[in-house]
Amino acid sequence: MSLVRRCSRTACGRPAVATLTYVYADSTAVLGPLATYAEPHCYDLCAEHSERLTAPRGWDVVRLTDGSAPSRPSGDDLEALANAVREAARPHDRAAEAGGTGQGRGGGTGETRRGHLRVLRSPDS
Repeated sequence: MSLVRRCSRTACGRPAVATLTYVYADSTAVLGPLATYAEPHCYDLCAEHSERLTAPRGWDVVRLTDGSAPSRPSGDDLEALANAVREAARPHDRAAEAGGTGQGRGGGTGETRRGHLRVLRSPDS
């Protein structure tokens, strides 16, 4: 029978997803994936408490990921996505883009390639 470890925060009964430990010599709090074994000098935290974690003034927080959890998009990722959507939505001169053939760079397949993105035209257009 496998027991689910719970968050170490008082009055929180949610399942733990991360382990917090302190490196006092470096004034650093290290938050990483849930440790294999419960250690007396470590604190297990739920997702909410691990996201809201703050360290004492003058301390650093190091967040380690194990790569299995999906990463959250950064501001740069979101900006790049927004720019790609704006570029795809911008009306283009199809004749100039296709070199005067009206077929685009998709070779008559109804698609227009812009870098690594494709814009598919509906059959009605």
